[in-house]
Amino acid sequence: MNPTIRSLVVPVTDLAATKAVYSALFGEPHTDESYYVGYNVNGFEIGLNPAGNGGGPVAYADVDDLDAARDALLAAGATERDAPNKVAPGVRVCVLADADGNPIGLRGK
Repeated sequence: MNPTIRSLVVPVTDLAATKAVYSALFGEPHTDESYYVGYNVNGFEIGLNPAGNGGGPVAYADVDDLDAARDALLAAGATERDAPNKVAPGVRVCVLADADGNPIGLRGK
């Protein structure tokens, strides 16, 4: 496994207000939907998620095999916070937590 962190997703309660702040910093988003607003910052994705579960931003590690990476982390003692779900064609994400409750995001197939 050779994961790369390429995105950070921020849970938000007021998408319009938060989008105004991030747009002032990063410019217009490349994706501007009611369920997700995304910014490309020099090849790094910053996303705003109004359906997030709170707990702060989640950095997502891109992995080749989401299920294998998830299983390895669960076997090592991580707990599941958000089960895998499809977010785009060929892309699934899930969020686990380490022993202190810190989120670990995985993004892959």
